[in-house]
Amino acid sequence: MSSPQNSASERRLPVDVKVPERMSPLPHAGALRAIKVIHTIVWAFFAFCILAIPIFAWRGDYTRAAWFIGIVLAEVVVLTLNHMRCPLTPLAARYTENRRDNFDIYLPEWLARHNKLIFGTLYAGGVLFTLARWAGAPR
Repeated sequence: MSSPQNSASERRLPVDVKVPERMSPLPHAGALRAIKVIHTIVWAFFAFCILAIPIFAWRGDYTRAAWFIGIVLAEVVVLTLNHMRCPLTPLAARYTENRRDNFDIYLPEWLARHNKLIFGTLYAGGVLFTLARWAGAPR
């Protein structure tokens, strides 16, 4: 039989074992960083789509322009259903008290603040440009 001292030492965790402070799969900084990276990638994808629309229209590739218009329109629906906020924003808010305009994305604060205005205007302009080019295109 082991002595009380040995049984107590047998129950101790090795020094290198880290016990998580809470049950989240990632620590705060790691989770926030992952969300910001994903959010930035998603943002870049939609920014690319918006900027590509008038380029496709200029080239007369109305099918691709229409696809990109539809892809961005789907994102507009998601934002509208989510009270004009990205669904990743409340997820990121769980991991920080910071509420600056860019707390949930790797963008300059001024761009994060004016993102919807800038890219909403570019999107609307791209759609109108596409429609105008398509209406005037020879059939």
